[in-house]
Amino acid sequence: MNKTLTIVLIIVAVVLLIAAITIGSFIGRYNRLRQMQVNIDQGWSEVQNQLQRRFDLIPNLVETVKGYASHEQETFQAVTEARAQVGGVIQIDENLLNDPAAFQRYQQAQNNLGGALQRLLMVTENYPELKANQNFIRLQDELAGTENRIAVARKRFNDAVGEYNRNLVVFPNNIIAGFFNMTKAHFFEAPTESQQAPQVQF
Repeated sequence: MNKTLTIVLIIVAVVLLIAAITIGSFIGRYNRLRQMQVNIDQGWSEVQNQLQRRFDLIPNLVETVKGYASHEQETFQAVTEARAQVGGVIQIDENLLNDPAAFQRYQQAQNNLGGALQRLLMVTENYPELKANQNFIRLQDELAGTENRIAVARKRFNDAVGEYNRNLVVFPNNIIAGFFNMTKAHFFEAPTESQQAPQVQF
């Protein structure tokens, strides 16, 4: 083998090595971004799970309170309407996280439901016999636990979104994201008053 051929082979080997490292890095970064998207989906699934649990508790809670406070129709109506809005107006599917307007409407519906529940719990302050009812106490405990789990699930979801968004904007991830049409994820934002679980101390 002559010297020129050896140099050419070395150059080709170096180019192939650089190409392999670049492609490997590209694949690794792409896979990491995809894993972060899966973490977001997983976090969102847990938020949905806890919101569904709250949604399912509401009818029993309302019926229990109605037995003691039947004249509080305005409050019952507000809770029922807020629950119907969450359950019927907004379709929950994988596209919800990618549609900022739909995601905002969904958050607002959940916030309205949380506010209506807080008003319902405030009504119960006027009924000492209701506060002593074992079924009501159990439902209140379940609701308080669910609200706490919702807060934890929202935080985990937002942590996953934050990690993904931070990684999406750094070089060279931003190039990979642009090539594969990866866009920033949206945080689950709630107004300050709805970030607290309803007060259920009786």
